Amino acid sequence: MVEQSEGPLRLDWHWRVLQALFVSVLALARWRIDVDGAKQLPAEGGAVIAFNHHSYADAVMLAWAVVMRGGRPVRFMAKREACEGRWLGWLTRWVSVIPVDRGSAAARARALEGAVEAVAAGDLVAIAPEQTISDSLELLPFRHGPARVALATGAPIVPCIGWGSQRSVGPDRRPARLVALPVTVRFSEPLVPLPGEDAAALTDRLRVRMEAELDHAQRTYPGGTPAGAPWVPARLGGGAPPHDEVLRQHAERQRDWDDGTSR
Repeated sequence: MVEQSEGPLRLDWHWRVLQALFVSVLALARWRIDVDGAKQLPAEGGAVIAFNHHSYADAVMLAWAVVMRGGRPVRFMAKREACEGRWLGWLTRWVSVIPVDRGSAAARARALEGAVEAVAAGDLVAIAPEQTISDSLELLPFRHGPARVALATGAPIVPCIGWGSQRSVGPDRRPARLVALPVTVRFSEPLVPLPGEDAAALTDRLRVRMEAELDHAQRTYPGGTPAGAPWVPARLGGGAPPHDEVLRQHAERQRDWDDGTSR
């Protein structure tokens, strides 16, 4: 277990500014954010939040839920490109994002060490085990990052499922529905590493939990599952790309990441 070296992040002025900004924007847009299970977030101490990566806005919705309902800041592991971008770079620095270069095994290892240090210091660290957005809106294969951080620190993993924010951006990556959008954010009971459990086994438990929670969120979503809708998975009659094809493309991309030929 890693020893704590520094105190956890606090809701400083950076977070207060962002909180006021997003409260105003979401109020004007009349987004209806339904947060359930925020009590599963620890009131203090480190934890890993594992979330499904289904849209460009899912991290914002997760942060909203943690800050507004949990009263704590949250750090994200995010791809390096987002941290270096002209428009997002300042934001990621403000909220102490842990950058990840997916095309370098050594860089991925360093990022994971940063996550371990942050959790050991008492922070909440959010990690998307899929690494990238799933175009099929189903879960992609999971990396072992959340499990490894939990095993290294003894901290719990809090599974989080979000649904609905994918409707804000269409398949062509252009804004779609931006007003009166219902969004679901669900936290479920924390997973604590079992004695002798390895990262693969803990990751399997995490995936089973998140698959069940995602299916429930999809089927009970206030906007329903309209036939042919591009924001509904094919499994439920929607028009999202078939999961088998998305998995094939993801496997190719994953090989490039592992070979260090792509970010």
